[in-house]
Amino acid sequence: MQSLEMQRTYALVGTGGCGKTSLAEMLLFTSGTISRLGAIEAGTTSLDFEPEEIRRHASIQPAFASLLWQKNRHFLLDIPGDGNFSADLDLLLNGVDGVVFVIDAVDGVRPLTKKFWHSVRGQNLPVLVVINKMDRDRADFHQAFDSLSALGAKTVALQLPILEQGAFTGFVDILAHKAYAFGENGALTERDIPAGLEDDVSLLHDVTVENIAESSEELMEKYLDEGSLSSEELEKGLHLGVMSGELTPVLIASALENKGASSILDAVTSLLPSPLARAPFVGEDSSKRPSSPDEPLSCVVVKTLTDPFTGQLSILRVLSGSLESDTTLKNMRTGETERLGSLLYLKGKEQVPCKETLGPGAVCAVAKLKNTRTGDTLSDEKNPFTLAVPALPPQLITYALAPKEKGEEDKVYAAMQRLLDEDISLKLGRDEESGDILLSGMGQLHIEMAVEKAKRRYKVDIVLKTPKVPYRETVRGKCQVQGRHKKQSGGRGQFGDCWIELEGTARGSGYSFEDAIVGGAIPRQYIPAIDKGIQEAAQRGFLAGYPVVDFRVKLYDGSYHTVDSSEMAFKVAGSLAFKKALESLKVVLLEPIVLLTVSIPDECMGDVIGDLSSRRGKVLGSDSRSGVTEIKAHVPMSEVLRYAPDLRSITGGQGFFTMEFDHYEEAPQPVTDQVVKEHEAAKAE
Repeated sequence: MQSLEMQRTYALVGTGGCGKTSLAEMLLFTSGTISRLGAIEAGTTSLDFEPEEIRRHASIQPAFASLLWQKNRHFLLDIPGDGNFSADLDLLLNGVDGVVFVIDAVDGVRPLTKKFWHSVRGQNLPVLVVINKMDRDRADFHQAFDSLSALGAKTVALQLPILEQGAFTGFVDILAHKAYAFGENGALTERDIPAGLEDDVSLLHDVTVENIAESSEELMEKYLDEGSLSSEELEKGLHLGVMSGELTPVLIASALENKGASSILDAVTSLLPSPLARAPFVGEDSSKRPSSPDEPLSCVVVKTLTDPFTGQLSILRVLSGSLESDTTLKNMRTGETERLGSLLYLKGKEQVPCKETLGPGAVCAVAKLKNTRTGDTLSDEKNPFTLAVPALPPQLITYALAPKEKGEEDKVYAAMQRLLDEDISLKLGRDEESGDILLSGMGQLHIEMAVEKAKRRYKVDIVLKTPKVPYRETVRGKCQVQGRHKKQSGGRGQFGDCWIELEGTARGSGYSFEDAIVGGAIPRQYIPAIDKGIQEAAQRGFLAGYPVVDFRVKLYDGSYHTVDSSEMAFKVAGSLAFKKALESLKVVLLEPIVLLTVSIPDECMGDVIGDLSSRRGKVLGSDSRSGVTEIKAHVPMSEVLRYAPDLRSITGGQGFFTMEFDHYEEAPQPVTDQVVKEHEAAKAE
């Protein structure tokens, strides 16, 4: 087993477009793990290898890599930065001991950055920040560094960029008070600090030393007494501050120009924790399992991937104990045993056989487990432990799927079902009303990419239909009607007769049935059949085929035939009574209203509120902090089904939103007319 004190397991986290995958490529190249530097635009990076990622120039699934730096093992996880593909962020963070948080030198902190930051800090993970893209025309180190205050982080700048004639040529090490120039392949050579930067360096040095001193009482006393701290004391104080979450060191890089990799790898080694230094893992039963090789063996499946040659790959993080090939463990969810065959190190889609024993913190892949999925804990049967898994956010959008060729519905369903193993933020179901296959996900792009992947892998033609809006119908007023079903056609007939009172009730009150029969007008055994007939008819709707809700039925009279009456006859009578009641009452369409929470740059507020108003939205309030405005609004679901691309366009890609169902409201007449018209057209088809 490798030295665990020097082993590091960390995730690259940040919003889409900040250059995480390029940064990972640079770290792999600098460590000698890969022999040439790939590029996103050329589709040649190690970690973006799915055809959909290469086409989009963006990550759509987490990628894993293992590298050696100064002979020490690093396990690196690149997490997608698009809200469509990061729903399992909290689960993935279970698999790491620290985070390299990447922001863009042009845009700094974006609205989605805050959401990711809260996830990272919510798990108490130590963080380093890398300001990437220092080579860009509008790169601004000071603006990007200052924007970090919006995260509530106590930042300490460890480097200051040297820019000459617009080019990023080197940096100043703030604590060491030394300057370095970038050479071939990111190599560093010492140089003089440019004269124009001396004042900036001195100021940053003083602020950084003061922040480090403030993170420890002992250091603070010494600093106040002597006015300075030794480099050993600064290094120790910085490490302790990062481990406690008090301090967030900031480094700089240009991943595309291969500048800054060695500094990042050195900082990861000196500042982020080893698996031995992380807090114990908490179990479902609140038990604790220390991250130690001396504890019983337990692993968590942080991701499931599909490989065209090996089949299903389960990516494991070793929580405790020592793992070797051909180990048998118990799946704590299913209770079944799983034999883990050969262990594999990953480098994107490449798999390298792992011959050594792996300890806590190691991330490896295992092929073809029987019944194990993402989030499962595999544990020593005699010393069971089940890791508490964070809940996933709810899906935001649902589309109906159909095969291009009629009769291939089962093929479509099976193809999508296989994708659910690797993407746990997708949800598959069927619409009982229409029989449609329904796919729910985190956004339009998420659904489109899943369908594209299913088409490519499983050779099935899938058509995406309009997203489903779960309208409902309800009634106003009160009436009394008779439902009578009589059929004579030779032999035994059918007879059922009931009188009901039907009345609309308050929104959200649901359905209630009252049996008010006296004197045996209808025998007891037939009354549940009337109730069932009404409920089934209500599910089929009246106006536009949507379930009727929020009404009360009182059954108060009826008659029966000793020979011809049956449960089926009374079920039909109940259904007829329901339809007749709705014909004499006012039936209205209810539309679902969602609570939409939109986070945007301050300057986009007017445009976004104007857009929400045009969607019949009611703004409930807004809150602005550090350049980011959060708006809450009630909006009809039908108006925001395809909101993501519109918000992206209004905010230049910087806005993000969440939505959750809130309540139902009566739909305006034009909306009702349109929904009824579409229903009639579908029926005619």
